[in-house]
Amino acid sequence: MAKEIHVDYRVFQQQDALSRATAEHFVQGIQSAVAARGVARIAISGGGSPKPVFSLLADPTQPYCAAIAWDRLWIFWVDERCVPPDHPDSNYGEARDLLLSKVPLPPDRAIRIEGELDPEEAAARYESAIRGHYRLEGAQGPVFDVIQLGMGDDGHCASLFPHTDALHEVIRLAVANHVPQQKQSWRVTLTWPVINAARDVFFLIDGPAKADPLGRVLQGPYDPETLPSQLIQPQNGRLLFLLDSTAAAHLPTPAADGSGTLEIAR
Repeated sequence: MAKEIHVDYRVFQQQDALSRATAEHFVQGIQSAVAARGVARIAISGGGSPKPVFSLLADPTQPYCAAIAWDRLWIFWVDERCVPPDHPDSNYGEARDLLLSKVPLPPDRAIRIEGELDPEEAAARYESAIRGHYRLEGAQGPVFDVIQLGMGDDGHCASLFPHTDALHEVIRLAVANHVPQQKQSWRVTLTWPVINAARDVFFLIDGPAKADPLGRVLQGPYDPETLPSQLIQPQNGRLLFLLDSTAAAHLPTPAADGSGTLEIAR
């Protein structure tokens, strides 16, 4: 039986508006989780797109920082390059410099991937940390409240790159993945079943280089070996894309308020 995915997308003409909408989405997701369960657990991605969002969340002159119960928040990472935390390519280091060092998040609430370790050891230790935090047993998996993803111009998300081994992993929570086409060729990533189990999964995508792959991910034939972002099919059947107008160029024209919807059968 085909799985039906309801896709909402919101298109913004200005980068600042896109970043503010993303910051607001984080705040709403965290507040909803804290209200429902007393704690919020989110997983964030690296790359260029989230940088202005992290800066907004940390800025005391903006409304977002004060709206977050930092003592009720746990931050995890969707993926990491296998580099030390002070390396310029570290996703953790990026978030630390722009966000974590500027907000009252208790230090032990940032559960990072130890990219300085051997990739297999880093993946095993990250999975162990997740299992310990959630007190998982056996085949149980975590349910994150919010997972933010980006997408590369090759259709990858997290460190699920085209034609790599991690695309076929359905048991582990986190795995090492060798990505020979990238400068930092070893990565550690959450697996796609873990991402799909989250309560709220959304993509933040900008730039004209993303227009063609995004159009194919959402409207083209199902080919996750080539377009791994097609593996993201949340269990709750809902998926959100926050986009700038250049990334959305190949999608159906949104309504006047920038909103659009697609129904996808996979």
